[in-house]
Amino acid sequence: MHIAEGVLSLPVLVTGGAVAALGTAVGLRHLDADTIPRAGVVSAALFAASLIHVRLGASSLHLVLNGVAGLLLGSAVFPAFLVSLFLQAVLFQFGGLLVLGVNTAVMACSGFAAGMAARFLLRRGTSAFVAGCIAGGGGLLGAALLAAAALAASGEAFGAGARLLLVAHLPLAAVEAAVGGGVCTLLLRRFPDLWQ
Repeated sequence: MHIAEGVLSLPVLVTGGAVAALGTAVGLRHLDADTIPRAGVVSAALFAASLIHVRLGASSLHLVLNGVAGLLLGSAVFPAFLVSLFLQAVLFQFGGLLVLGVNTAVMACSGFAAGMAARFLLRRGTSAFVAGCIAGGGGLLGAALLAAAALAASGEAFGAGARLLLVAHLPLAAVEAAVGGGVCTLLLRRFPDLWQ
């Protein structure tokens, strides 16, 4: 779901960059000695997940894991995504450096929101699987909506592409939900105080 360079308008690029910079600044303030190793592992998982592509028509899809990352890291999901997306742009030309801010904002904002919703549900006694499904599926759907909004805000020519992006990611949202549910269940069994 990387937005390529040369597609977005300047106001969208500036807005996305500002949101990513603000989120990263807040996320870095919340990194401490306990969360830095977790942030590194999550950032590496985000990077690795982006390399496993499944063909779908003329395009391809990959796991995003942004909701699960938001659940595990909170606001530290911003610097984790920034590092992961930077490496993807430099090493594999996924996205690009000019759209790094927008791509970071798209993935991290939706991941943070879905992760915090799942964390709230976990504290209310919701099962780990259901909370993980909400984090996984919600994070991906939120990212698809934000990416479609960025495309639509860049001009009418991208309206059809924005709609196609949303439709193409609906099946992946179900997969992300199942993965999120499994990961959350496994982590909660192994580390019961992880989200306290």
